Amino acid sequence: MTKDVMLVTGAGQISMAIARRMGYGKKIVLGDRSLDNAKAIAKTLTEAGFDVVTFEMDLSSRQSIKEMIAYAQTFGDIKYLVNGAGVSPSQASIETVLKVDLYGTSVLLEEVGKVIAKGGAGVTISSQSGHRMPALTAEQDLALAMTPTEELLTLDFLQENKIENSLHAYQLAKRANEKRTMYEAVRWGERGARINDIAPGIIVTPLAIDEFNGIRGDFYKNMFAKSPAGRPGTADEVADVAELLMSERAQFITGSTFLIDGGATASYFYGPLNPNTETGMAEGKD
Repeated sequence: MTKDVMLVTGAGQISMAIARRMGYGKKIVLGDRSLDNAKAIAKTLTEAGFDVVTFEMDLSSRQSIKEMIAYAQTFGDIKYLVNGAGVSPSQASIETVLKVDLYGTSVLLEEVGKVIAKGGAGVTISSQSGHRMPALTAEQDLALAMTPTEELLTLDFLQENKIENSLHAYQLAKRANEKRTMYEAVRWGERGARINDIAPGIIVTPLAIDEFNGIRGDFYKNMFAKSPAGRPGTADEVADVAELLMSERAQFITGSTFLIDGGATASYFYGPLNPNTETGMAEGKD
């Protein structure tokens, strides 16, 4: 009996939480740049009764993405996508952030959109960061959404001399993820499938712990302390939203971005995290 295939990129806590929530009865193909990381997650899932295989893939390479898709198709039709792959702004250069988080995600949504099965659904994980930067022009937003993927990194405002640092690059990449999700939703819809974006705030994962201990650690701790929720989130809470978006209950939802940040973005604009208030932090730009 052929199973529906769930393509999962990024062997991290959020991807695993979503796979655990939605992957039962499906063939899970888990891709990561580190095959060891993918195998470790696969072992955990397999021991919990899931059917998982791994694939070494590089999100910054179209060829690698296409090879993973082709491998996944040997097991059946790809009906679900969970894209949790990406890099941290504290761990990567401007060039790497743009190549992986912006270009790579755009290519993945495009390539999966060519083969996604009717009735299929996907989620891509971006970040609250895309909501924290100064507004782009309408022309820039349009360019992020519709520029051919192989030309994205040639856009003038994405050149390194126009980008302040890796955090700024990350914000741009996450804004692009949201716009690209809207653009690809139209093409996915032509195949009877849906794609949505989830923009988490501070979620406790190994990657987040690196951030807590990095140069912006105090900033991040202040962010969740002054958010309405008063705490960081968990991968399971992200999976709660992904479960809805990938289910039949969300058949009228596509091309949308869902903030899951405990209200931190609301506080940034209209509360104590506002950098223009006495209680806000001057560097409030995550």
